Amino acid sequence: MTAEETVQQELEKKFPALAGKVRVQRARRIFVDVEYQDFRPLLEFAIGLLKFPYLCVITGLDEGDQLGIIYHMSGESGIILSIKTRVPMSDPKVKTVTDLFPSAEIYEREMVDLLGAKVEGLQAAFRYPLTDDWPTDQFPLRKSWKTPDVPKGEIKHV
Repeated sequence: MTAEETVQQELEKKFPALAGKVRVQRARRIFVDVEYQDFRPLLEFAIGLLKFPYLCVITGLDEGDQLGIIYHMSGESGIILSIKTRVPMSDPKVKTVTDLFPSAEIYEREMVDLLGAKVEGLQAAFRYPLTDDWPTDQFPLRKSWKTPDVPKGEIKHV
């Protein structure tokens, strides 16, 4: 049995609802789809018992009526574990994971600014990556976002 298959088996054993939702895509790549209410326990299990203590990046996706969020994690084995969950776009609330991964702050700020996620527990601070004067209700990575009409000659170049 490969290391990837062992991780898959451990995940499905601990979380029976994941049967068929854990995919070994190729060597060193595992993808998991999980309901948001089961996300935190799975994340903690992956960090602790499966030894995936490093957060590589968080990816946010506009999936129409849902916001998809993928947490890419790694460990000493060189395997990347990507855990995907979804929340409704109408109320895209997630809890911060900065208590587990302090480095998650910058990625969570990107989700707030670019996709309009509401990250509960994220400390109030600077905006990133958009400027402080960017309209708070404009999320440029949402499929529904349209570039504001700006009359010719009024575009500011920095």
